[in-house]
Amino acid sequence: MAPTERGMVRDPRYDPELDMTEEDLDFSDIEARYAVDTNSSYDNIVIVDGAPIVGEAKVDRLLAVVRKLFKNIGEIPDDGIYMPRDEASGQSKGFMFIEFAAPEQAALAVKMVNNHKFDSKHTLSVFKFNDIERFANMPDEFVEPEAEPFVEKEHLKSWLADDKARDQWVMMKGDEVSIYWNNKSEQPDLAHTRTNWSDMYVAWSPKGTYLATFHRQGIVLWGGPSWKKIVRFEHPNVKLIDFSSNEKYITTWSHEPFTTSDGDQHRVAIWDIVTGRQLRSFPVESSALGGSSNQQSTLKIDWPIFKWSFDDQYVARMTPGENGMISVYETPGMGLLDKKSIKIENIQAFAWSPSEHVLSYWIPEAGNNPARVTLMKVPSREIVRQKNLFNVIDCKLYWQQQGDYLAVQVERAKTKKSTVTNLELFRLREKDIPVDVVELAQGQDITNLFWEPHGTRFAVLAQEGAQKTVIQFYQMVPAGATDTKGKKKSAKAEQAGEVKLLKTADAKGINQVVWSPKGRFCVLGGVRGFQGDLQFWDVDEEPTLMNTGEHYMCTDVEWDPTGRYVMSSVSYWRVQSDTGFTLWTFTGQLLSRQSVPLFKQLLWRPRPPTLLSEEKQKEVKKKLKDYSREFDEQDAAQTTKVSREVLEKRLGLLRGWREYVARTEDEYRREREYRREVYGFYPDEEEGGDTEGIEEWIEEFLDETEEEVVA
Repeated sequence: MAPTERGMVRDPRYDPELDMTEEDLDFSDIEARYAVDTNSSYDNIVIVDGAPIVGEAKVDRLLAVVRKLFKNIGEIPDDGIYMPRDEASGQSKGFMFIEFAAPEQAALAVKMVNNHKFDSKHTLSVFKFNDIERFANMPDEFVEPEAEPFVEKEHLKSWLADDKARDQWVMMKGDEVSIYWNNKSEQPDLAHTRTNWSDMYVAWSPKGTYLATFHRQGIVLWGGPSWKKIVRFEHPNVKLIDFSSNEKYITTWSHEPFTTSDGDQHRVAIWDIVTGRQLRSFPVESSALGGSSNQQSTLKIDWPIFKWSFDDQYVARMTPGENGMISVYETPGMGLLDKKSIKIENIQAFAWSPSEHVLSYWIPEAGNNPARVTLMKVPSREIVRQKNLFNVIDCKLYWQQQGDYLAVQVERAKTKKSTVTNLELFRLREKDIPVDVVELAQGQDITNLFWEPHGTRFAVLAQEGAQKTVIQFYQMVPAGATDTKGKKKSAKAEQAGEVKLLKTADAKGINQVVWSPKGRFCVLGGVRGFQGDLQFWDVDEEPTLMNTGEHYMCTDVEWDPTGRYVMSSVSYWRVQSDTGFTLWTFTGQLLSRQSVPLFKQLLWRPRPPTLLSEEKQKEVKKKLKDYSREFDEQDAAQTTKVSREVLEKRLGLLRGWREYVARTEDEYRREREYRREVYGFYPDEEEGGDTEGIEEWIEEFLDETEEEVVA
């Protein structure tokens, strides 16, 4: 604004030489050149749009629902939600600002909650606060972004494509964790090793995809050919983990509770393995742990606390006591099924069927009401079978792997000082789910029961008095089937089915039955406190003891996934001497024995279920001899290769020795004159020295006898 007439006010920013003010100058080129991307420090704030418009009376309720929605993503301070409202009407405007404790939590909120259906009429849009300025300054013309180079991820199941069809195991000794390829009786091949890979122990996922390691900060899953880090779960001082059946989720437990944003003390967390996101965390009452929460060193946990259904669709937990219940949660939202728990007064134990959504549980006697074992369908909560039991002290539930049978071990009071046990076997695939009762001989008490994988047999360890232990093998024969010898059953047995006792044998020094993953074969072992006796059984038709062995102070017995090999081991965590492992064939033949100082753990890597159809599997079994011949040829070639390598190594050593001898003889000849200067003569007789050879004859009398001869 230039002055024109006397008396008018002059603009102090006016420059008479330039005839303009500062506002008239164009600094756009300078501002663009020296533009600074300032950090607004709003990276931890998100905007939530599309929320319901409510009045003042419903504001607190709406904010409570929003806090619950974002609860598992990150901590929101008490004043961390600001929701603008219209001053005239007092109603909200349909959007709000949420402040998280960290920018990573805000980014996760955008990823997980954007486009979330809040209710039937509202869908939430979530975006970062800083994105508003970025979107406002978008150029008018589209600029195609640069394509990032494609980085192929490693195949997490690559070990299954091994050309020799070998299995892997992981071994922990001292601070070193190593993964090996099994080579039958030959030395195993080292696949990978690291020092201080885990602070505690290691664990495989159910299908062998991931290896879990334990750290002070939480759990890490590893996999792929190079064993890269796949995902990390931040849960301090985790002691126990449990994978879901299909490796979609993982449950973690820590003795030290962590504080949530609501101020609650939680010990258990459930995580999504693919995204690494915490789905939900839970408090665990001390009454459910068998001890006071202040007695950390004496806590006893019935792990897993949360039990997964066969298809990962549900996870359930039990609350014991007078107000007992089973709480079933749906994945991945982790919401309570039908928004309420299943109330079951004084429930003692429960278990999922391994093949369908059926829950089994039992409750003790109360007043005039008998004890009950119940089968319930989920989600309908329909009770499909219930069995009343009397004089019950305790029950244990054992599901067969295919879910065809449920065995219930029932301990009853016989007298005031003695008890008796029997088995109640539910047949879930037969009409009305009949129940068979197996009574043991007088004086026998069941100590444990072990179902055969992929089969209908089970083994029972029973105690007779204080000294004698027996093993009993049983066969579940379905209604209408032939017996194990192919003979047709009687009309009565055909109508009802039966539980057939196959064999009873002495099992002195045995406290464990470990079935082959393929069934039929099993190992009976005396482990952890016993002497380490091993028995190798074939339970097909007539159970037969194939072989016996011994691994003194054995602590663990592990089958490989194919059922061809068995590994017995002594862990340093339990026994501080003679630690190591022994490899056996399934028939009990000793293949190798390894003494490993500070040996702690050995686990075979599980294999996922086969993808072959039943028809294809039958075809493979028909051609098994052809496949066996092919593998025998490969084994022979491998043996020949090993023999050739040994021979070449020995020849190499012989060549090295001959070269050394020739080299030293040549050096000795070169030093001939030096030896003459030292000795004053040639000390070697063959080189002309003044030496004299002396021969000495030694006669030795072995025996001397004098006899008098009478003529």
